[in-house]
Amino acid sequence: MHFVTRLNGYPLARFENAMQGSPQRDERYSEHGQWIPQYKLESVLRERLLAIDCVTMAHGCEFISFEQNDMAVRVTVKAVDTGEEHVIEADYLVGADGARSTVREAIGAKMEGRYGLSRNYNIIFSAPGLADAHRHGPGIMYWQVNPDVPSVIGPMDEGDLWFFMPLSLPPEKMFTDEEALDLIKRSTGIDLPYRILSSDLWVASRLLADKYRDGRVFLAGDACHLHPPYGGFGMNMGVADGVDLGWKLAAALQGWGGPALLDSYEAERRLIHEIVLDEAEGNHGTQPGNLFRSGIEDDGPEGDAVRREVSDLIAQTKPREFYTLGVVLGLRYWRSPVIRDDGTGADWRLSLDYTPSAAPGSLAPHAWLADGSSLYDHFGAGFTLIAFGGADTREAENDAAKSGIPLKIVTIDEPRVAALYERRLALIRPDQHVAWRGDIWPAGDVLAHAAGLSPASDDGATAGASAE
Repeated sequence: MHFVTRLNGYPLARFENAMQGSPQRDERYSEHGQWIPQYKLESVLRERLLAIDCVTMAHGCEFISFEQNDMAVRVTVKAVDTGEEHVIEADYLVGADGARSTVREAIGAKMEGRYGLSRNYNIIFSAPGLADAHRHGPGIMYWQVNPDVPSVIGPMDEGDLWFFMPLSLPPEKMFTDEEALDLIKRSTGIDLPYRILSSDLWVASRLLADKYRDGRVFLAGDACHLHPPYGGFGMNMGVADGVDLGWKLAAALQGWGGPALLDSYEAERRLIHEIVLDEAEGNHGTQPGNLFRSGIEDDGPEGDAVRREVSDLIAQTKPREFYTLGVVLGLRYWRSPVIRDDGTGADWRLSLDYTPSAAPGSLAPHAWLADGSSLYDHFGAGFTLIAFGGADTREAENDAAKSGIPLKIVTIDEPRVAALYERRLALIRPDQHVAWRGDIWPAGDVLAHAAGLSPASDDGATAGASAE
């Protein structure tokens, strides 16, 4: 990650391994971060979906309406090319239909918060030779801090495809391709045979839906939360919504998930969204235009002094945006209706530095095992009970057999890993979050509680989260 005056200008600051993209193995996670354009990710997901027999993909369809009862949802969709309407009957409907969600409108949910924090353009363009035309070296993104066109620019692939985002635009200004090309040339100071491929206007906002559910209909992703992209939380948030809701819907469809499990989706995710929206909005306040100081492009000692001042400001304000592992991996579902708190929840505070914790509600601490495998690869499709130090798992296995709740036992005899979990037993959910931990499996309803089959206890009746 680079901060420069322009691509052909002065360097200001550099952040190594921003967004944890280094391929070097790290004990804290099983996969390093990926900087990948959305169209490539969509291609991978589409290929995977087409390989699943029970999935039908219907392109070019528009959601029209739905009706529901206690047993099912009937959804009316329209083929955009023919105008023909079809009715689909399903157990549940998930509206992951973006910022302009029609499903959100259909369930009567409202977006609340702050709209219009800034107005921005996103321009995709071909830039033959641009990667070799500047002297700042490879990077996933270059923040250009100058008085002319403060902006963010970066490569989208290993070829000539780049994105360009001019910031602090005048209200209602629209750009022709010729004007967009001029902006790119002025901002970079490099004149190449650029070609505009696409451009779109977008408005940064901080908005949260007032509800995520109506009966059998749920919202996920941008349909229920919108925030500035600073920090890279957007797709991570949407994927995490899908993971949380996905395993709970699967449990309900397979018959081992109770009513409280589906209720827990909004209880867990909404307060996490509030925390992340606060972080993203705070990062939004340190855009290139806000970092500019007069004289930043001047030659000589006076210009050097200004650039040092800006470099210091960048060092003080921007690491919070680029080193966010504590937000990505460290968020905790504490006081969830399906998490059994062990007394540590009330002390939790968000930290940008990620310290693995096995406290209930946390993401299960990752470890590379002695055989070189990832601990996560040993988890089951349902619940997993990790047993350390020869802990007795027979009662847990009996509870699983009686209730029909899927449970896999994983025995680990590695003190280094046991130290991460601090207890001899840890119950892990399908989304890799800790549902319960202890030294002895208690008589009662630990599994049933985690699957939403038993009434919520007083310490898990509501969800809460806080941040510093």
